[in-house]
Amino acid sequence: MDDPLVAERQASMKAIAEAARTIDWMFSRRRDYDSRAFKGAAETIRQHSGEALVSQFPLGSFGGHSGATAEIDRSREEFVALSNHLETFAAELSRAADEAPDRLTDDMKMGDHVPLGGSLLGRRPGRDADADPSTMPAEHVFHLMLEDCASCHAKFREKAE
Repeated sequence: MDDPLVAERQASMKAIAEAARTIDWMFSRRRDYDSRAFKGAAETIRQHSGEALVSQFPLGSFGGHSGATAEIDRSREEFVALSNHLETFAAELSRAADEAPDRLTDDMKMGDHVPLGGSLLGRRPGRDADADPSTMPAEHVFHLMLEDCASCHAKFREKAE
């Protein structure tokens, strides 16, 4: 029988992934922009991050059917920081949707002057670590959020075989 905590974590991760996909499709124009759907997706991510996410990984809750590693216990401060960044970025995306009720505005999108960030393996050390997301285009905030997801998964998750 599956552990209910693991099932809860997996459901949260699936909700975050689906919400991120919704936002990605709007930025990539595979889906028409809808501010309510954009905001709803950002709020889903926000609600499943920060303390809500951290609380799903109590000390010693690893093994079994979980892909989470005990590295979360050893590097709890880093795990908490990544989860809090996720919440901050999602809140900023939600705010951006409030300010753009009709369309993706030019100031929401990354221009040629904004670098694309790190690699798929996570954020490059020191890049935008202390930058205020409210000063960045929403699309850049979204990419930084995805880098945090990739960094967290690279360090704290085992691939299922």
